[in-house]
Amino acid sequence: MEQVIPYRDSVRSKKEQVSEMFDNISPRYDFLNHALSMGIDKSWRKKVRKFIAQKHPANILDIATGTGDLAIELAIIKPEHITGIDISEGMMDIGRRKIATLGLDGLITLETGDAEQLKFSDNSFDAITAAFGVRNFENLDKGLQEMYRVLKPGGAMAILEFSHPQKFPFKQLYHFYFNFVLPLAGRLISKNNAAYTYLPQSVSNFPSGKEFISKMEEAGLKKNTLKELTFGICTIYTGEK
Repeated sequence: MEQVIPYRDSVRSKKEQVSEMFDNISPRYDFLNHALSMGIDKSWRKKVRKFIAQKHPANILDIATGTGDLAIELAIIKPEHITGIDISEGMMDIGRRKIATLGLDGLITLETGDAEQLKFSDNSFDAITAAFGVRNFENLDKGLQEMYRVLKPGGAMAILEFSHPQKFPFKQLYHFYFNFVLPLAGRLISKNNAAYTYLPQSVSNFPSGKEFISKMEEAGLKKNTLKELTFGICTIYTGEK
């Protein structure tokens, strides 16, 4: 399958392009994210938090943390510490300001990090999460293997990602919205042509559903499940080590 990249004329790696893209749109990202999803993304993150809360984790790693929305949601369960990593400093700068404003800077740390080359030791975290980030990996298999490596035995993983509704009329509405409305609105508000064209393309190219469950199994994860949310617009994938 051909790799989807934000800037087709660039010779830089996907990783470098994704970092540049998110740096560019970071000032408007939160507004666009909540507005274009009509706020439904907040309820999706709550479902991740409720799953992870059942495991009573002390240390959590949030992959592709962006502006820290999921890390902030996870703070509700009061773990000992949450580490968020991302390749976009622009996104994390905004996240750090949000975290400081909420008085959570003692609980949540955001660090520059590559999910495909995690700097943490084996078996470091009780839980690992990722929201809307794994489809941006340059090498999905390597990223999942690294997440598995740093997860403690018995630890839980929850991955939130866009998927493809299959039932009428949501399939047709979703296709129209994702391929026409969202790119237009994104370009008008963020002034970035590539970002909101890349988004639907990256979702279309992502191995969702049972295909992604197979990827999790190949990485070593067990007890893997998927649950479609909001008519299949989004899916939460869970597994354990």
